[in-house]
Amino acid sequence: MMYMAADGSISKRKIKVLQVGEASFRAYCYLRKSKRTFSIDNVLALVPIMKKERYVV
Repeated sequence: MMYMAADGSISKRKIKVLQVGEASFRAYCYLRKSKRTFSIDNVLALVPIMKKERYVV
């Protein structure tokens, strides 16, 4: 996720969304290593990360 903070600084974060509201959402932020609340209006870009597990037969 590319996110713009209230002071205008932009950061790139890897998050796990926990709860979505009307104007904000709660997520675990791997950058800060804590649960954070993000404003939906400040999200600049989102890209889903898909993990593929490979099994050896």
